[in-house]
Amino acid sequence: MLSPLEQFDILVIKYLNILNLDCSLVSIQIPVFLLNVFLLICIFLIKNKFKLVPEVWQLIFEKGYIFIASIIKQQIGFKGFIYLPLICTLFIFVLFCNLISLVPFGIALTSHLILILFISISLCVSIFILGIVNNNWQFFKHFIPECPLILLPILIPIEIFSYLIRMFSLSIRLAANILAGHTLVYIISSFILKMSTVKLWLYVVVVIPLLAILILEFGVAFLQAYVFVILVCIYLSDTIKREVH
Repeated sequence: MLSPLEQFDILVIKYLNILNLDCSLVSIQIPVFLLNVFLLICIFLIKNKFKLVPEVWQLIFEKGYIFIASIIKQQIGFKGFIYLPLICTLFIFVLFCNLISLVPFGIALTSHLILILFISISLCVSIFILGIVNNNWQFFKHFIPECPLILLPILIPIEIFSYLIRMFSLSIRLAANILAGHTLVYIISSFILKMSTVKLWLYVVVVIPLLAILILEFGVAFLQAYVFVILVCIYLSDTIKREVH
């Protein structure tokens, strides 16, 4: 690769044209397919096999369930448990997409803004519609802050803009962190390869910070999935326990 950003290019594997529609198979679809197959296998293995004394896989599943449930309880409340399947699915999808990108020759799905932007826009539009359904037109009071009337023409557009910008900040934050982390790993790896051609002991010295960064990337993969679901829960809380100004 000539550029650190070349690893994020989407490559066409098989060109397909069906009824004048481009239905080509691209590289980004492969990890999505593998991720779905992996999740289906996990569901098949744990289905109807829960025991009173949990095994390793059951224990991991239960701890993850408790972790997601605690996030919903803290950010939304007990009424938010209705969204538990949605939040669990989002967390698992984002986390596994981040982890797949750390596998050798893996593709960083969450670094592609078009994919994450589609998810965030779908979520934010659905949450907005849900807010109207739950609160009727009273939901629009969310955009009217407590302030003197003379300031309302200025603050209402700001409130609307800050609400609309959620769908972009939710996706850009995730994509930017994954993109920056993988670019840094590529640059340091290239530097290590250059040093190994000079002297072997330089290779050993420089590989230590690379291992540290790889460990940090695993932490970032989990942290970004955590932040993503936290923000979604905060947005959902506006539709349930919205404070009326």
